[in-house]
Amino acid sequence: MTDKTRIAVIGLGSMAQLVHLPILSKLDNVHLTALCEVNRNRLKTVGEKYSSAKQYSDYNEMLSAEEVDAVILSTPTDTHTQISLDCLKAKKDILIEKPIARNYTEAKEIVAAAKKVKKQVMVGMNLRFRPDAMLLRSLVNSGELGDLFYIKCGWLRKQSSTQKWFLNKKLSGGGVMIDLGIVILDLALWMMGDSKVNSVSVQKFNNTSKDVEDSAVGLIRFANDSVINFEVSWDLFSDVDSFNLVAHGTKGSVCLNPLRVYKKIESGHIDYTPTSSVYPTNVYRKSYENELKHFIGSIREGTNLLSSGAEALTRMNLLEAIYKSAEQGKEIKIQTL
Repeated sequence: MTDKTRIAVIGLGSMAQLVHLPILSKLDNVHLTALCEVNRNRLKTVGEKYSSAKQYSDYNEMLSAEEVDAVILSTPTDTHTQISLDCLKAKKDILIEKPIARNYTEAKEIVAAAKKVKKQVMVGMNLRFRPDAMLLRSLVNSGELGDLFYIKCGWLRKQSSTQKWFLNKKLSGGGVMIDLGIVILDLALWMMGDSKVNSVSVQKFNNTSKDVEDSAVGLIRFANDSVINFEVSWDLFSDVDSFNLVAHGTKGSVCLNPLRVYKKIESGHIDYTPTSSVYPTNVYRKSYENELKHFIGSIREGTNLLSSGAEALTRMNLLEAIYKSAEQGKEIKIQTL
């Protein structure tokens, strides 16, 4: 590998414009080599801001013409599988913005292709890379909170995209569960560590959209009797657009957004919140910066990825059980992969 990791970005929508490109362009060990976008006007407008990168409207042409080490993919969900397979065939490591694909079958195809060519697949689950979430995880790992037995989490906000494909199940794979649910549950499952998921019981609602759900509430049970309770919605009233997570352990509890840590004592709880807690205004951009730095670092050093394609498979397996539970109106056992 050269001194700088050569990166191509496919899909120049809001995620690329607001997050990926501004951060990548400032990393000393990255060379922004190529940009690809089917909308030629957008390609020209964005490309003018990042003149070091060649512009393409056909990603296969880009893969053939440019020497790149990795590709960041931020296109509509129904395109993820084919673009990912073509990038892997060209032997490029890839970072796919969540979700990895529309369903478990597509995700499995991507992960199998990566394994075949010995390339890495990372899925963009940026909540893991928030400084406060990373601190929470370290507290869990150190045993400060004891054994986690209950996590309550939720995310109430407007839908992530106003484009028509986003509310078309055949194109998006689903509604708020595959948009917000999979991300907040990924964070909660990451906190639970290696605990085995046993079953899910979910209710979804279609108050504003006929094709995909706009709200969902549910319970995830683990083999060790711990549970995750969640709610996600584009429709439920909330004073602010934000997520929340509260984790309860046998020795203490922690809240995210904002970060608060409480340790159990005989008379109750004491505030154990670190004085160096990050400010909420910084964590959104910092999460993506940490995520991209981790992806680049793993490629350069050949180390294991957080939020890997293999982990994404387990999330998609859970998501399919969630939709099955909601459709059948009953608790669904999780199939072991």
